[in-house]
Amino acid sequence: MQRFYEKYFIFLTLLALCCYFINLALLLHHRNLGTGPNTVERIKQTGTLRLITTRSVNSFYLYQEMPTGFEYDLAREFARYLNVDLDVVTPGWNHLFVYLDQGKGDFIAAGMAITKENLGKAAFSIPYMSIQQRVIHHNLKFGPKNIDDLADRTIHVRRNTSYHSRLKEIKAAGIAVNYILHDNIPTEDLIAMVNNREITFTIADSNIALLNQRYFPDIAIGIPVQEKESLAWAVQKNDVEMLKEINRFFLYAKEKGILKQIIERYYANIRDFDVSEVKTFHERMNTHLPRFQDIIEKEAAKHGFDWRLMAAVVYQESRFDPDAVSFTNVRGLMQVTRATARQMGIKNRANPQQSIQAGIKYLKQMHEKFYHMEDEYQRMLFALASYNVGYGHVKDAMAIARQKGLDPLRWQSMKKMLPLLSKPEIYQKTRHGYARGWEPVQYVERILTYYDILRQMDFS
Repeated sequence: MQRFYEKYFIFLTLLALCCYFINLALLLHHRNLGTGPNTVERIKQTGTLRLITTRSVNSFYLYQEMPTGFEYDLAREFARYLNVDLDVVTPGWNHLFVYLDQGKGDFIAAGMAITKENLGKAAFSIPYMSIQQRVIHHNLKFGPKNIDDLADRTIHVRRNTSYHSRLKEIKAAGIAVNYILHDNIPTEDLIAMVNNREITFTIADSNIALLNQRYFPDIAIGIPVQEKESLAWAVQKNDVEMLKEINRFFLYAKEKGILKQIIERYYANIRDFDVSEVKTFHERMNTHLPRFQDIIEKEAAKHGFDWRLMAAVVYQESRFDPDAVSFTNVRGLMQVTRATARQMGIKNRANPQQSIQAGIKYLKQMHEKFYHMEDEYQRMLFALASYNVGYGHVKDAMAIARQKGLDPLRWQSMKKMLPLLSKPEIYQKTRHGYARGWEPVQYVERILTYYDILRQMDFS
């Protein structure tokens, strides 16, 4: 994963320079004509940055009435950088450039690729992510083997997207591909239609495909249909100052690690999960979870936790099996030890209600130990790791991080430091000794995957 990020940032740096000089030449031309609106000045005067985006898992959506999504989180950091508030407008995909041209927003951040066609509509920032268009099909259906094999296949895509443009190019090259265009349908909705076998093929950017495979584990990510492309933010073509401000922000976000943290939050573990395990989770979510959902909801609310996160913990511990017993003789839905059961005041670890009560109460205790952490998301990750491997070992890993000059309050530091607790030259110098430190890392990452799936499902 580390090599992936190193190659990723080298690629972005080179591509950023090319895009920067192309856009700079165009924008200097417009500025010489005196046509550039000073959007940055207006933003600072009004105290509001206006984001134009789409409602999708990748860009922006509401969870428990709170906004979230990769593009939203990145835009929120941009607003903080400018010390202003963030406002969001969400027209359909076909109206993104219309809203930008009409001044209904200051910039577009919607997972948009830098293409020749898009460059004719707006100016683009330096890129922040590279992706590749891939064919999506059901795993029970054979997909095309190469571009030529697209002939006589019917592919469903959204109108006026880079997918639409690419299919036009393929058809113009003499390959008789058929395609059906949809207006303002999110890519994940088309992926869902493939998963449900309502349509046979669609196309999605690789990051969107991987993100959605955890929600729709019956899809297969097929061949690439395009060389790698870059995602960037868009501004009006003559908006010189806004483009410069966005580019400065991306360089700042890269230098401070902000961009990397957001990318890792959404995409770090999408390549690592086991599709067959995710399928099992989907099955048990429907067959086993309803039996325990009320108990989980009640106990989660008592301690101020999201019940979906607690359900993800229960599944990771026991696969929703109240009779589960580990090789270390921990038992029940939350795999509570005898000592923890006594400490939490329960008598029967195999009793589902008592197990959930004890497990969530114990997790709350771990959570409170990190009271000094201001970032609630980070705090919960540390609490989960402590639930798995023990608070003492997490404290040891934090101390090692501090010694190595890493931020001991960031989960990314823990992902590097916790596995070191299995190395004699490291653990012999710690207070709490040896630990299978790779296990809490995998534990937390899997819980985040299950939690993300539960957040996207419709539970009443």
